[in-house]
Parts: sequence; structure tokens; C-alpha cells
Amino acid sequence: MHGLINRAIQCFVRDSYGQRRWVDVTRLAGLEIIDFEAMLQYEDSTTKALVAAIAKTLRVPEETVLEDLGTYLVSHPNVEALRRLLRFGGVNFVEFLHSLDDLPERARLAVDDLIIPGLELEELSPDRFSLRCSYDYVGFGHVIIGVLRTMADDYGALVFLEHNGVKDGVEVIDITLIETAFASGREFDLGARAE
Repeated sequence: MHGLINRAIQCFVRDSYGQRRWVDVTRLAGLEIIDFEAMLQYEDSTTKALVAAIAKTLRVPEETVLEDLGTYLVSHPNVEALRRLLRFGGVNFVEFLHSLDDLPERARLAVDDLIIPGLELEELSPDRFSLRCSYDYVGFGHVIIGVLRTMADDYGALVFLEHNGVKDGVEVIDITLIETAFASGREFDLGARAE
């Protein structure tokens, strides 16, 4: 697993629950390290052990941990750059959904050895979509649900998202767009601001 993913998990726990909780998670996962290097590769079993330890520590299902991680990745001020990158996918939520097919290639432009889930959107009707998520780590579709839910809020859209399980090794997410302009979306400017 790419170090960026494990580093993101580390930042999520640390920023959400504190450094002490993160240290407890690494101990429960049986790891000797507490800081992950973003550009290194780690065994997939390390990532699985981390997610299991977080779930056990928080007393929630692993799916909840993964969805919360997805929410964190596009909502926390420490990872604002990812939200900005995703917002370039379109001026509204439907355009954003259609841009997801290209996301793995865009991510590789930034980090050439980063492999993120393959995403394939199927439009079933103007307000219903099916997103197929293929990745070696089964369960990553829940991270995508967290990202989608937060991005829908960001665009001001009201959506219903449902993880439909794994079919032929691919996670399927059903997306129902209830209203495109449910609320005013979060402000977004193309240019980054210096503060």
C-alpha cells in the first residue's frame, strides 16, 4: 500500500482523536512504527491492521472508519488541497460524478506510483447512477462514499448513497440525486488564496 494512504489514516486519527489515540491504534495493530512516510510502500496487511485497530478502539464497524476517512480527506483544513483538486471535476455535482472516471489518471499525474481505485460511472437515469470501484483493498468503496457525501454537500446537492456490496470483485455504489440545488454549496475559487 502506498505510504500516502497510511499517512492519511495516521493524520485522520491524529487530527480527529489525538496523538495518544493514534499511538494506541498502532500498538493494537502490532506495529513498531507510529509515523508513516508518504512516499514509501507498506504491506497491505499493515493498512488492514490499522483499520481493524481503529474500528476496535472506536467500537465501530470498519466500514464506518473508512467512510469517516473519506469525509476527512475532503473536509479537514489540513487536506484542503484534495478538495480543491476534486472541485476541478465540474461546476456541479453531476459533472463532478462524470469526472470520476479520470480521477486515477489525474492522481498519477501528481504521484506517479499512487494507485487509487478504478472508478467507472454508469448513468442509469438523469438522477440515478451506479459507481463501480475496483481496488485490491476491498472496502475502499466506503472511503469513496465518504468523499462523495462530502462533495455533494460541497456542491449543495442532496444525494442518497448506498454501498451495494461486492460483485465480481468490484464494489458497487448506488447514487440517487434527490436535488441538485438543495442548499448553497461551499464557496470555491479557481485560484488558491495566500493567507
